[in-house]
Amino acid sequence: MRDHRSPTKFNRRAAIGLLGAGLAAPFIRPGHAEAAWPEQTTIPDILKGSGEVRIATFGGTMQETQQKAYFEPFERLSGIKVHAFPGTNPTKIKAMVETGNVEWDIAQLSRGSIMNLQKQGDYFEKIDYSLVDDGVGAAYRFEYGLEMLVWAQVMGYRTDAFKGDAPKGWADFWDTKKFPGDRAMGGTGAGGWPEMEFALMAAGVPADKLYPLDIDKAFASYEGIKKAVVKWWDTGAVPIQLLTDREVAMTTVWNGRMAALQAANVPAAICWNQGLMKRDAWGIPKGAKNATNAMKFAAYSTMAIPQARIAFGIPYGQVNAKSNDYIPPERLAVLPSAPAIRSQLVNYDYDWWIDNRDTVVGRFNKWLLS
Repeated sequence: MRDHRSPTKFNRRAAIGLLGAGLAAPFIRPGHAEAAWPEQTTIPDILKGSGEVRIATFGGTMQETQQKAYFEPFERLSGIKVHAFPGTNPTKIKAMVETGNVEWDIAQLSRGSIMNLQKQGDYFEKIDYSLVDDGVGAAYRFEYGLEMLVWAQVMGYRTDAFKGDAPKGWADFWDTKKFPGDRAMGGTGAGGWPEMEFALMAAGVPADKLYPLDIDKAFASYEGIKKAVVKWWDTGAVPIQLLTDREVAMTTVWNGRMAALQAANVPAAICWNQGLMKRDAWGIPKGAKNATNAMKFAAYSTMAIPQARIAFGIPYGQVNAKSNDYIPPERLAVLPSAPAIRSQLVNYDYDWWIDNRDTVVGRFNKWLLS
């Protein structure tokens, strides 16, 4: 990630420490929430075992929630020891598999990252769907990954930056006169994909006409915001810290990170309109030492109650249709999968990105240096 204003690069471990110590805790540990979380008391014998499973995550608020939602219960119920590691990254997995030094057994990635690596070679084990709960719909299943989380990439902004006015879409993000202040946007430093959709919607392309993306038009639109972007972030903790420190007035951000920020009483809000609906998946790296335990964990984590528990700790949606039975209506109403929010979001087209990712990322990286 490049920052033309400062040479500092945010270390993921340091950023996770910031969130774990200050921002995440108030959100996932309130007393009333502790009592409300549903409990998984038993699991099928086929998901039990011994030994360990090494899980790579995105860290921060997400990992803290996962620890309570299903790492600890799975370890207790299955007899399999869980070791969690922040810093999941498709580039690291590619290197691990190619060198035969596979340090993780299962990793949280986007569906697109898994499909993109498989397009290049044989980097993941096939999923054993005989273990997976039937509440997980077909849309969340694919050969080399099991989707386990629904989330949104949205606009976050400081509510004290614009004298009571609020941005309503990406045209406002691009409008530095009406909404002055520095911006931050997602970069490609950790294997991320450019936010071309936002550039196009800022240029007036309707949400339902985005795909296939007009690459030339997107880059032309990017030119209008480039000078205002002081950070092209590549880890989810970065935009949160930038908003907290008043280094930016607006940023693109993962919706779950914003919840922790708001819980810490930072004057910030989400603009849901024209956000991207995305999904994370579990992938088991080829040659993982504990692949069987990894598959058992993936199956457990997508059962109805573990999926519901995630929603109590961080406002992300579920892939198991039966999970809603365990989530109160007031909590459902703030999830990306809630009808009132979902209607404002654009479904991210992973298939288009798989076909065009290399071309777009290469051009984006050159554009950043121009």
